[in-house]
Amino acid sequence: MGEMGLRERKKQRMYQDVSDTAVRLFLERGFDAVSVAEVAAAAGISKPTLFRYFPAKEDLVLHRIADHETEAARIVAGATDPVDALRRNFLAGLDRRDPVTGLNDHPDVLAFHRLLYGTPSLVARAYAHQERSEEALAEALGGGLDARLAAGQIIAVQRILAQENWRRIAAGEPVEEVAPDAVEAAERAFRRLAEGLPELRPAG
Repeated sequence: MGEMGLRERKKQRMYQDVSDTAVRLFLERGFDAVSVAEVAAAAGISKPTLFRYFPAKEDLVLHRIADHETEAARIVAGATDPVDALRRNFLAGLDRRDPVTGLNDHPDVLAFHRLLYGTPSLVARAYAHQERSEEALAEALGGGLDARLAAGQIIAVQRILAQENWRRIAAGEPVEEVAPDAVEAAERAFRRLAEGLPELRPAG
C-alpha cells in the first residue's frame, strides 16, 4: 500500500512538473509557438513519455484545472440539498480567492487565464472539460434527462460567474471591489437555480 502510494505521488509530481514547464514556455512564447518536443526537452523526458501523460498538447495546460472536473459531482454526492451544497462551496471558493472562481488577481493566475481564454484550441478543450463535468454531475444527481438538464444549468452558472469575475479583474478592477458583487451575484444565481430546480430541494 505504501509503495503504491509513493508511486502515485511520484506520478502526480511528474504531471505537475511537466505541466508547469509547459505553461511557463507557453506564457513566455505563446501556445502555438512552442512544440511538444520543446516541452519534453525542457522537462527532461522523451516526447513519447510526455504523450503517455498528456494525450494532447492542450492537456498540458488544462491539467491545472483537471481536479475540478468532478468537483461538483463530489460535492453533491450524499447531499440532501445539492444546489445549496454547491452554493456554499462556490462562496467558500470566493472567500479563499480560489482561481477557479475568477476572483483572484495574482499575476500568474491572470496570465494563465489570458493564455486559456486567448487560445482557441484551449477554449475548445476547456469546453470538453465542461461537458465531462456536466456528465459527472448528472450521474451524481441520479442520471436521466432531468439530471442532465439540471447539471447543464448548474455548470453554466458556475462558469459564467467565474468568467464575469475574471473579466472585471482582468480589466483592472481591484479584487476588493469585485468581491462583494461576486458574492451577491453568486447568491442570486444559486437562489434562481434552487427556484428553477425544485426537484433537487429537500422535501418538506
